Amino acid sequence: MYHTWMRYFTPSPLHHRLGLVCLGVGLQHGSLPTVGPRTLDHHVAVVISAGSGWYRAADGRCTTVTGPALIWLTPGVPHHYGPDPAAGWDESFVDFTGPATTTYTELGYIEPDRPVVPLSDAAGARAAVGRIARAARRGNPLLEVETGAAVHELLVALRRARADLGPDGDPVLTALARDAFRPMSVAEHAARHGMTPAELRTAVRRGAGCSPKDYLLGIRLGRAKELLAATDLPVAAVARRVGYEDPAYFSRLFTRRVGLAPVRFREQQGRAVPGGWSTRVPDPEHPPTIGARPT
Repeated sequence: MYHTWMRYFTPSPLHHRLGLVCLGVGLQHGSLPTVGPRTLDHHVAVVISAGSGWYRAADGRCTTVTGPALIWLTPGVPHHYGPDPAAGWDESFVDFTGPATTTYTELGYIEPDRPVVPLSDAAGARAAVGRIARAARRGNPLLEVETGAAVHELLVALRRARADLGPDGDPVLTALARDAFRPMSVAEHAARHGMTPAELRTAVRRGAGCSPKDYLLGIRLGRAKELLAATDLPVAAVARRVGYEDPAYFSRLFTRRVGLAPVRFREQQGRAVPGGWSTRVPDPEHPPTIGARPT
């Protein structure tokens, strides 16, 4: 016995130009029929919240699936899967496609080489699927854009919920982010974590889809932009704050990556407020507000 609900969509060519579109969504429970063997021309994220079953690859290898878990179905790859007949499972799925899938794959959010991914928690993914399901109501004029945006959220939620990551993400990336503003080379960062530079490069590319140098640069330039936009610190002081002792080198690096010199970036933002910058992240439920003025 099983229960199933699903909707399928046909986004227009214009919506495909958004980069990522949702083709379908489903919520299912129980002793579902097996799927396949079959091959698709698009991606599907199958989220197993509870229960167990199996996944069989094209080479015949069979992998046990125990919820919470994710099954990746990728274009052109034959697959065959299903729940245990006796116990069944809780399943939600989202079909999607678009040119952004290539970038998400390069960044490691979609893993064609690892079709079965254990998850630490399926709540975030189920919430994103729920948003797609709610947007799927008949006659919704925002259907394609709403569901496409929710697919982005789903991919982030699935990446965050991978069981091989800690609650704060990849520990190597977390440590690099913590030390990003120290004037250290990549080799020094690697040694700090008991790794060779090659091992660090492999770990960072697997976790962030880029080299350690680019990962650190992104963090440094992000902080530099914040300081330039919200403080009156001189450019040389900003450079030192983000790990560069040579302000001229920092300015060249900033200009090459951002497309504007630091001074020009500050002028463009037009909102430098001496003493107004904070390192505290606002609570989304209680955003910064202007307090009541005395009467």
